[in-house]
Amino acid sequence: MSERVRVLVVDDSALMRKLIPQILSRDPDIEVVGTAMDGAFALKKIEELRPDVVTLDLEMPRMDGMETLRLIMRQMPTPVILFSTHSTDGAYSTFKALALGALDFVAKPKDAAAGHLDAIADHLIQKVKIAKRAGGRRLPNPAVPEAPPVRKKTVRSPAPATRIIAIGISTGGPNALQYVLSQLPADFTASIVVVQHMPEGFTEMFARRLDECCALDVHEAKSGDLLLAGRVLICPGNRHIMVRRMQRGEMAVLTDAPPINGHRPSADVLFHSVAQEFGPRTVGILMTGMGEDGAEGLGAIRAAGGLTIAQSEDTCVVSGMPRAAILKGYATKILPLESLGPFLATHFASDWSPEKAEKPERTDRVERNEEKERRDRTAGAEKKESTPVSSSRS
Repeated sequence: MSERVRVLVVDDSALMRKLIPQILSRDPDIEVVGTAMDGAFALKKIEELRPDVVTLDLEMPRMDGMETLRLIMRQMPTPVILFSTHSTDGAYSTFKALALGALDFVAKPKDAAAGHLDAIADHLIQKVKIAKRAGGRRLPNPAVPEAPPVRKKTVRSPAPATRIIAIGISTGGPNALQYVLSQLPADFTASIVVVQHMPEGFTEMFARRLDECCALDVHEAKSGDLLLAGRVLICPGNRHIMVRRMQRGEMAVLTDAPPINGHRPSADVLFHSVAQEFGPRTVGILMTGMGEDGAEGLGAIRAAGGLTIAQSEDTCVVSGMPRAAILKGYATKILPLESLGPFLATHFASDWSPEKAEKPERTDRVERNEEKERRDRTAGAEKKESTPVSSSRS
């Protein structure tokens, strides 16, 4: 890194204001330029010090982390990494804060109050450095609402999925995934399985939040869950997810196998599984995220005859995962974030047909132009037939 990452640490705990800078100072590319004990002090320090990244505790007296985040994003937009507690309330607040504009979060260890932060040290350093690189990037989609509207679900009979869509996603994923899923119709005919890199204890609340904002049935996956049309399964944190065709039906299977690419869950595990079980019926999608998890698995899906899609780099918060697949030649399509939902809705709603899938690039404008050309040719032929043949004079 050419310049050190300048960090402001915001936490009401004096112990945390001591330990977090000590952890970050282990990396020579990071400089802690200041600390603040609550939101009011933080806003003054941000204006004075202009840090590259802010680490923010959500639970603070006076001005809490949520209100502080709102004011940071409104007055002086700065990449924010959240510190979140392992609790239902903590998870809910975390996803609310991500919708407000926080870039990512780190889950506090349950014994953090005793000063045990070594378990998250590497993750924190890594996320702070990523936040600096992603700092100037603004996604083209409209802001995700802080409190998603509750959608009335359409009651539908369980039906087998026409396709299995596997999604791998990481940093920037919660908002991006919510944006895509909210555009899919209730009559969606595919089943979606998602690997989102996220700590254990947060994926259940994440699935609930997604379920509130879209017409599909979203929940945290359990072994034996059937892959049904219109169903979205979110892999639990700290587990792998695979798929199997069994006598009872096509289903998800969770495992505790070792991490792959440093991740559990791993997109590569899911992608290799769907490629092996479903081949041409598979759609693999790699979205925003750091590293290369999922790239080789996307290659396996393509080799098995499935459709492979990478989110365009310019619409990712961090483009590492899709970029790795693109550079290896594994992505058959590269789509911006705002086009992913409409593409899936067009091809996998109830009126989907194989003929449409083979001509995905045809647009309404192209079809209108072709229709106009046909009408012009017909009119020209009719005019030619109606023109009298002149007789020659002797």
